[in-house]
Amino acid sequence: MARTARRLTRALAGGPLVRADLRWPSLGDVDLRGRRSLGTASYGKHLLTRLDDGSTLHSHLRMEGSWVVDPTAQAAQRRGGDDVRAVLATSTWTAWGKRLGMMDLIRTRDEPRLLGHLGPDLMAPDAEDTLAGAAERMTRDRRGIGEVLLDQTVAAGIGTIWTSETLFRHGISPWRTTSEVDGAAVLTTASRLMRAAAAAPSFPAREQDSGRQDPVVTNAVRLGVYDREHQPCPRCGTPVRRGMVGQAPTARRIFYCPTCQGR
Repeated sequence: MARTARRLTRALAGGPLVRADLRWPSLGDVDLRGRRSLGTASYGKHLLTRLDDGSTLHSHLRMEGSWVVDPTAQAAQRRGGDDVRAVLATSTWTAWGKRLGMMDLIRTRDEPRLLGHLGPDLMAPDAEDTLAGAAERMTRDRRGIGEVLLDQTVAAGIGTIWTSETLFRHGISPWRTTSEVDGAAVLTTASRLMRAAAAAPSFPAREQDSGRQDPVVTNAVRLGVYDREHQPCPRCGTPVRRGMVGQAPTARRIFYCPTCQGR
C-alpha cells in the first residue's frame, strides 16, 4: 500500500482535478473537480487521498483492487471498463481505481475514527516502537499465529505474502498457538520485510490489468515459500506446501515448509 500511496501522490499532486468520476453507489453525485490532492497516505491496507477542502477519499483494495496511473493524454485509449470504480485526473496524469473493495468520502479530521479499530501500522517509520502493545495482546490470543497476523485489528498491513515469509524466517508453523510465539520478534520481522519490499525498485509489483500481486524476487527481499507450492524449500529441499488459516468465509491461504516449520 505504501507504494500505491506514493504513486497516487506523485500522479495527483500536479494540479487541480479536471476529472473525478466516482462510480460508487453512495458517491455517484459527488463532484471533486477543482479540488487539489494534498497527497495519499496509507495505513495498513487503507488508502487516504487527502484533498484541499478538508475531505479525504478513502479506498481499500481488498484482494483484487488496484490503482493504475496513465498519462492523461493517453487515458482516453484505456476507456476504463466495468471494473473501474474511480477515475481521478489532473491535466497531466489519470489514476484509475479498479475493482476497489471499499470507497467513501470523509472529513480528514475523522480519519482516526475510521481507522481506530486497527492495530499499529507495520509500515509506519516508527512501527517497531509501537509494537509492544500488539505483541502483549498476542500472548493472550488462543488462535494460530497465521490467523492472528492476518487480523488487521492486531497489526495493520500484513497480508498473506508477509505472513508466510515472516513465519518461514522464524521456523514457526502457521497453526502454532500465538501464546507460544515471541510476538514482538515476529511483528518486528514482518515490519522490516514489508518496509524493505516497499523501498525496493520493483517489489511488490501489482499487475495493472489483473490486480494480482506478483511475487518478484529482488535483492531487497527474497521469497522463501510464498507462491512456491511444490517447489523445494531453499533451506532443506522439502517441497513447499499450501494450507489455509482462519475460519470461513475469511480463511486465507498460507505457504510453509512442513520440515522447517513442522508442528
